[in-house]
Amino acid sequence: MKSKNRVVTLSQFIAEEQEKFPTASGGLSRIFRDIKLATKIVNRDVNKAGLVEILGNYGTTNVQGEQVKKLDVMANEEFIASLTAGGDCCAVISEEEEGIRLLNPNAKYIVAIDPLDGSSNIDVNAAIGTIFSIYRRKSPVGSPATMEDCLQPGTEQVAAGYVIYGSATMLVYTTGQGVNGFTLDIGIGDFCLSHPNIQIPADGKIYSVNEGNFAQFPEGYKNYIKYCKVIDTPTNRPYSARYIGSMVADFHRNMIKGGIFMYPETSSAPKGKLRLMYECNPMSWLMEQAGGIAIDGSRRILEIQPTELHQRVPVVLGSTNMVNTLTEFLQQPATH
Repeated sequence: MKSKNRVVTLSQFIAEEQEKFPTASGGLSRIFRDIKLATKIVNRDVNKAGLVEILGNYGTTNVQGEQVKKLDVMANEEFIASLTAGGDCCAVISEEEEGIRLLNPNAKYIVAIDPLDGSSNIDVNAAIGTIFSIYRRKSPVGSPATMEDCLQPGTEQVAAGYVIYGSATMLVYTTGQGVNGFTLDIGIGDFCLSHPNIQIPADGKIYSVNEGNFAQFPEGYKNYIKYCKVIDTPTNRPYSARYIGSMVADFHRNMIKGGIFMYPETSSAPKGKLRLMYECNPMSWLMEQAGGIAIDGSRRILEIQPTELHQRVPVVLGSTNMVNTLTEFLQQPATH
């Protein structure tokens, strides 16, 4: 019988989870080892950023046309270096890389990663994070990974997760067996199970959206946001508006407390802003595994067939009842 006070580390948890699947290889657990190592290095850099002059812009823009922060560059380099040294990753898709970064052709796994999500918050010491997704390659081992290997729909993910660098550093992940959260214990230098079997409440009182873009939203989203603000005791409205500008931070709060996160298409970004491969797919799988819903407004995110590495899509993630209510607004005929 296990002690209730037993400390379970991330490595122990993954090993025990893997024992349930005798056919599973050790490659996936080693990928997690490499991601965990890079995460601890990035966490250290984030915590000392203001002391060693690694805040601010790097002076270039990434493939998305966004200003690259110094920590963005460092985080990208740390994750790729760790995955390269580990040897179990054949290719990396990163927000900071224009194309596919080919690694070990003899490896089976592909990692899609946003090394430092919410980097606009770096200079003001607000929460930021890392988002990652893991796929199994389709092409034969021994040859370089192909574009077809990398452009797989979210239903093909074998693992996904995020790290939030906040008041505590947490790593949250799924392999399709539910969602579990691990908090970094600085004393022992490892992530320890702190949030087992996370389930998002079916209802929530939080809506997260960049209301600065309200005038550009489709009518259904505008009407839903107005609905969120109406005083109505039976439905616990008005809801609270909470928006940090870091997908990881907004998602994490809403998954724990119950809520809805929306980043719809706008007139200036008709395809949406967030990236399918390394933001929306991993977060959508986590949301579904936690009992919530993940759509682009009409379709299930995980069923979208990617056509390019940095493809953008609208995204809605959240509590079942809240997303269903939004869907009703989106399905109403537009008025002019």
